[in-house]
Amino acid sequence: MLVEVKVQSLGLDSSSNTPVVILQEINGDRVLPIWIGPSEARAIAMQMADMAFSRPLTHDLFCSLLQGLGGTLKKVVVTRVEDATYYAELLVERDGELISVDARPSDSIAVALRAGARVFVQNSLLETGTIELTEDSGVVADLLLEDHPDRYHEAPSAMGPEELQEHLKRLNPEDFGRFTP
Repeated sequence: MLVEVKVQSLGLDSSSNTPVVILQEINGDRVLPIWIGPSEARAIAMQMADMAFSRPLTHDLFCSLLQGLGGTLKKVVVTRVEDATYYAELLVERDGELISVDARPSDSIAVALRAGARVFVQNSLLETGTIELTEDSGVVADLLLEDHPDRYHEAPSAMGPEELQEHLKRLNPEDFGRFTP
């Protein structure tokens, strides 16, 4: 069974300084953390802040290409986890045909946010992967931390669009930590 989710926030695993996207079910309290790379975290954060650029970034380019080829992203589904790696599918409709494209969840979420598509996860992932966001969990509830990853800060969704946009402009790639697959 599929469960619709939204990007609740971006987080930072304080033990590894690895970005985490927190997906929360639309009609419930369960959350699913998925550890992602810093580039994808930045792409998600910039879209959440509604930042526009004069030239298309990678995920914007993908959406433009998809549209130019007559396709529409219908939804994204996080399908499974194997050996601590999550898998997702982009479900694209083109000429009445539904095409499934294998993708990383982080890229899929970044594209879905840009395309206005819905995101779903398998219910079993929410049942086994859910964590509680507490100080003891090791996941800080805001990726956009400045100097204190061990403290909670205002979540990006609680910031106004202008404030979040200014905050993102001040970030450096090093602020997202180092990603080692």
